[in-house]
Amino acid sequence: MDHIISQAPTHEPVKQFSVFAENKLGRLKQFVDLLGSHHIHVIALSTMETTDSAIVRVIVDDPDGARKLFLEHGFPFNESDLLAVEIKSEADLKPVLTTLLAAEINIHYIYPFISRPHERSALAMNVEDHELAGQALRQVGLRVLTQADIAR
Repeated sequence: MDHIISQAPTHEPVKQFSVFAENKLGRLKQFVDLLGSHHIHVIALSTMETTDSAIVRVIVDDPDGARKLFLEHGFPFNESDLLAVEIKSEADLKPVLTTLLAAEINIHYIYPFISRPHERSALAMNVEDHELAGQALRQVGLRVLTQADIAR
């Protein structure tokens, strides 16, 4: 008798939400307060302003909870996987960039994590080829993070 065992992926990539919000005074605070009031921690944050709206890129420790809140509170959003790499200090930026250049991988955008355990920082990156970039970074001894690594 064959048994099929289904398991959730243990190496799920870091999730990023790109949330579209009105570009008005206090809207970002409302957004962050909403997450905080539901014990969802903001791990990384970046904003981009357009004429009448803002795009908030956010990484949280509980993507399922955040997704539910965004839907309940009418925040339009897109969700995507990101490559996240741990760095010990700003000196690690050079090997990250050098490795991606050597692998001929274009970086679309990059922003830092706000905090992580053990005083280690990380970079959130949207790159051309996440899988190839992750392999290249691991080969030079850098740690590529998963969503489980940032969960609390």
